[in-house]
Amino acid sequence: MLARFAPVRDCFHDLLASGRETGAGLTVWYDGQPVLDLVGGSRGGHGPGGEPWLPDTLVNVYSVGKPVAALCLLLLVDRGAVDLDAPVARYWPEFRTPATVRQVLSHTAGLPAFPVPRPATAVADWALLTGDLAAADPEWSPGSVAGEHAWTYGHLVGELVRRVDGRSVGRFLGEEIAGPWRLDLGFGLTGADQRRCADLRYDDPQWPARMLGEPGSLRALSIGNLAGGLDLAVVNSPLWRGAEVPAVNLHATASGLARLYSGLLAGGVLDGVRLVSRDLVAEATRVQYDGPDLVLERRARWTLGMQREPDGSWGMGGLGGSSAWADPERGYTFAYATAHLAEHDRVDELVEALHSVL
Repeated sequence: MLARFAPVRDCFHDLLASGRETGAGLTVWYDGQPVLDLVGGSRGGHGPGGEPWLPDTLVNVYSVGKPVAALCLLLLVDRGAVDLDAPVARYWPEFRTPATVRQVLSHTAGLPAFPVPRPATAVADWALLTGDLAAADPEWSPGSVAGEHAWTYGHLVGELVRRVDGRSVGRFLGEEIAGPWRLDLGFGLTGADQRRCADLRYDDPQWPARMLGEPGSLRALSIGNLAGGLDLAVVNSPLWRGAEVPAVNLHATASGLARLYSGLLAGGVLDGVRLVSRDLVAEATRVQYDGPDLVLERRARWTLGMQREPDGSWGMGGLGGSSAWADPERGYTFAYATAHLAEHDRVDELVEALHSVL
């Protein structure tokens, strides 16, 4: 680690020492090189304090996975197999909502919630859930407004990948992105990878209720179905870890996420391996929608799978505090992967420390 970045390392260790963090990884790349790669705390399990968090510990990073799912579909766009402005129904004939691929990718398709109440076990039934979405009526006219497709995004994007390519989005990610770029992340984990996972936890029993928001709100509908997405007994289970719920169940290391964003920041090439064209990265990170988001209940600037901030950075945070993004202006990529579900103030403090030394 370059001595210059010591304040960021110290901030990470302070979070652990204070108990505000109990298990996490932090990776920062600057000017195309890794400058920080830290892990600390426990991944859970048995024994005093649990098993230590290791460099290869995987953790569920919730919505941080949405840009990763989007990138799978964007690879097919880059290869000419998918047209961003074609109706979804061109590739998925049963799909009733008159949305385009671009609208799906930018959270404006009008399907932010699974339309049929399903139990937690339905996470393992891809055909059931994509069938529900295909038959659904949109909540708004596609393209007119945005609402984060909190739980549905990965099934919409992933089914387009499957219809066009034939592979599940998890297999596509492994073979076309994670493999070539050597990224330690995935959807639908094998048994061996599940054994590397950290157990999610939260200190505050009210945390799930706070995340759901007002009962009956679009946010509560979007996050509350499928059942179990905020239930520790579900999200720490082999059922959840082995299923593909690409909107919210990417399991990743901070190192894998920072590498991914470094490749995108370099215009689609990492370690000499070009994955996508520079033009595709430019289009994918351009603001497609800027306005109110009905699920987030605030203004949002959506790109094709990410949020873009006023300072020009692009990426995604997840429920509970994980986050990953690239900052082209300052020349860095940042990834924080945590098992301690709380607010995003930890990331805010780490970034403040990082910006102070750049």
